[in-house]
Amino acid sequence: MSEKLDITVVVPLYNEEESLPELMAWIDRVCTAEKLSYEVVMVDDGSNDGSWRVIEELKERYPVLRALRFARNYGKSGALYCGFAAARGEVVITMDADLQDSPDEIPALRRMILEEGYDLVSGWKKRRYDPIGKRWPSKFFNFTARLVSGIKLHDFNCGLKAYRLRVVKAVEVFGEMHRYIPVLARQAGFKRIGEKVVEHRARKYGYSKFGIERMVKGYLDLITVTFLSRFGRSPMYFFGGLGTLMFLLGGGTTIWVIAEKLYKQFHALPLRPVTDQPLFYLAILAVVLGVQLFLAGFLGELINRGSSERNNYLIDKRIDD
Repeated sequence: MSEKLDITVVVPLYNEEESLPELMAWIDRVCTAEKLSYEVVMVDDGSNDGSWRVIEELKERYPVLRALRFARNYGKSGALYCGFAAARGEVVITMDADLQDSPDEIPALRRMILEEGYDLVSGWKKRRYDPIGKRWPSKFFNFTARLVSGIKLHDFNCGLKAYRLRVVKAVEVFGEMHRYIPVLARQAGFKRIGEKVVEHRARKYGYSKFGIERMVKGYLDLITVTFLSRFGRSPMYFFGGLGTLMFLLGGGTTIWVIAEKLYKQFHALPLRPVTDQPLFYLAILAVVLGVQLFLAGFLGELINRGSSERNNYLIDKRIDD
């Protein structure tokens, strides 16, 4: 049986060899001062510098260090997923490896989880040292994410977060969904989501690994996670409902166009052939799309029925005989 720990610090990293010794020493200093039993799980996301060599050297100095190395770069979500699977601490803290997140925040984040009853606490870099070209797009992105998800967080992108252990074991982080772990957690049934203003430090080593493309991916992922949270278990409600609406609208319009033509023909009024009217072709297109959407919902239900996760429900409390 594995030892119960107070803290697990999960650190996803990619080409951060310069910062790792300083980060590990800082985490150790904070946890030792607070008398916390802890472990650090570093996940090397396919680095092509000397990061893994540095981790091996750090392991000799810090037995609490555990590490995983990917064969290639899979992305931050994959690194967090594997880090969460390995975590054993009562509270799990995630932070980036570039020293822009401060380990000094660990004790306060832990207290918010254990004493204030939060399931998840997200950091808010209220004062940031990033260039304006990153700050303003980030503000707009976070505004949109708050509006769509309904979760009132100022900084979805902040890598410094704290979780109860059962939260990280219940959520599945995939694709680029690390930005939306609070949304995934709420979807799983964890509603106590808080926020804490945290220190943001200027980058000391290297350069940012994220470019402007992350904004595009962020919005696409927001659409995905919103759809999955609302219709993931019942895709027919979305596709079937939309398909039925389009079918009825297209079918009704087709009948009206044909009926109008017959009425004018019966009363010897001027008329145009049905096939000369663009509205007729739009109506037929709506009917075809409606049928396709309905079939997409039906296929989604069949796939969902065969999924091993279809009855994966979070049980909060239990009373047995």
